[in-house]
Amino acid sequence: MNQIKTRRSFLKIAGGLAVAAPFIAKFPRASAAAKRFDPSFGTATEAAVAIQTGVISSRELVEHVFRRIDEHNPAINAFITLAQEQAIEQAKLADDALAKGTILGRLHGVPIVIKDLFATAGIRTTSGSKLYESHVPNYDAVAVARLKNAGAIVIGKTNMSEFGGDHQSFNKVAGRTNNPWDLARTPGGSTGGGAAAIASGFGFLELGTDLGGSIRNPAHFCGVYGHKPTIELVPRGGLISSPPGSPTRAFSYLPVAGPLARSAQDLQLELEVTGGPAAPESIAYRWALPPARGTRLTDYRIGYVLNDPFCPVSPEVSEVLSAALEEMVKHGAQLQEGWPTGFDPQKMFDAYFSLLLSHIYGREEDRDRVRGPRKGGTDYYSRKVLEASPSQSEWRLTDATRLDARRVWQEYFRTHDAFLMPTNFEVAFPHLEQPLMKDRKIDTSEGERDYLDVLRWISVATHSGCPATAAPVGNTKSGLPVGIQIMGPFLEDATPINIAGLIADLIGGFRPPPKFAAD
Repeated sequence: MNQIKTRRSFLKIAGGLAVAAPFIAKFPRASAAAKRFDPSFGTATEAAVAIQTGVISSRELVEHVFRRIDEHNPAINAFITLAQEQAIEQAKLADDALAKGTILGRLHGVPIVIKDLFATAGIRTTSGSKLYESHVPNYDAVAVARLKNAGAIVIGKTNMSEFGGDHQSFNKVAGRTNNPWDLARTPGGSTGGGAAAIASGFGFLELGTDLGGSIRNPAHFCGVYGHKPTIELVPRGGLISSPPGSPTRAFSYLPVAGPLARSAQDLQLELEVTGGPAAPESIAYRWALPPARGTRLTDYRIGYVLNDPFCPVSPEVSEVLSAALEEMVKHGAQLQEGWPTGFDPQKMFDAYFSLLLSHIYGREEDRDRVRGPRKGGTDYYSRKVLEASPSQSEWRLTDATRLDARRVWQEYFRTHDAFLMPTNFEVAFPHLEQPLMKDRKIDTSEGERDYLDVLRWISVATHSGCPATAAPVGNTKSGLPVGIQIMGPFLEDATPINIAGLIADLIGGFRPPPKFAAD
């Protein structure tokens, strides 16, 4: 209980600093909580307070992070590119500004990492592809620019699958990223390098993307927090998500950009910094994050489904999730089991998977990567890939299911505030690198599963466009992390994030991987 009070007191201090920042002339006095700041595994909120109160300088913190990277990253391989010289120079500038009484923003001097899908000025951006191996943009992606404008310092670009098109993180530019909890296992994808980096203490925030669970699955596999925002909330301008010459997609009807972090509060901090319309929409539109619907766990009415024939969950994952819900009930949570009336998860997934394939595998050569020769493959996924080029009228009918699903959930969230479900049916699995996804099988204690089953539980929020937070809730008996997925009402992202923080108060939140916890 003392830890809960300390966290809440610290957040109050942090919030006060954020508001007062423009008026601070000299270092404010460091609180006892700030003085206990952990430079390896503290949160971004704590790091910002520690820097602004003089507990640690930005340069000291950046150099500390790079020492950790030098020591531990060879085993994990979380990065495609590091920007040490540039980051240290930026940290010096942040310290000089602070010495003159100037706070650069809410993330003043805080070292962060960026998925290599986002353009970063002066730092190599490859999107995991040999086609961009030497590409150094002269501009920042919109969300990257907003993080920099808030004072954050980019220390490196994290590893991913090529163009973000896989559920692991390996490519021909940087090789394979390993899970810090078990190096023989994947950290997930495609934001796997970012999740591994955050879990290993290689920075304080990650900017990732999510279409097929690319934020939530790596967060679940690596024991960190990840948030898929409401569709179109965080601008995706400046992504290098396809080969040169590919058509530009003006509207992202499924994919989003969003944060990964070591605390739920940091998810909201990054979301508030990066959210809101970009030009030209920003000429007319403004965005403000609606407050969470409650402040205590007992304020919320929460639905849940922890297992379903639509995607059976392994006993190991189910045990951890059930224990988390039991703890919530003990502390007065109002929980109700069952899907919303009229919601069919399999029909929803059929529509989602068709839209996903139309988005990613619309080109013939991309579809061949998944299905192999056209004559082969009679399983569910191979058949669906063959259907990935519908006519315009067929596509419109399928796309309309997104809005239908959103209406179902909007009605549900009139009487409920959030919905809990698994993030993935299994924990992090051993590396699978067969060239064709259809040839990959995930071994579980109950037999083999299709590789693309990793899409099923995350599809509910993606298809509807609703926000969803992946939050660590414990580890299996074998020591691997498990995350729960908290889906919230459309545009009310603070609600699932707040619930994630309240769950952390009950059962603990992020835990460092044991092999990489000590400096």
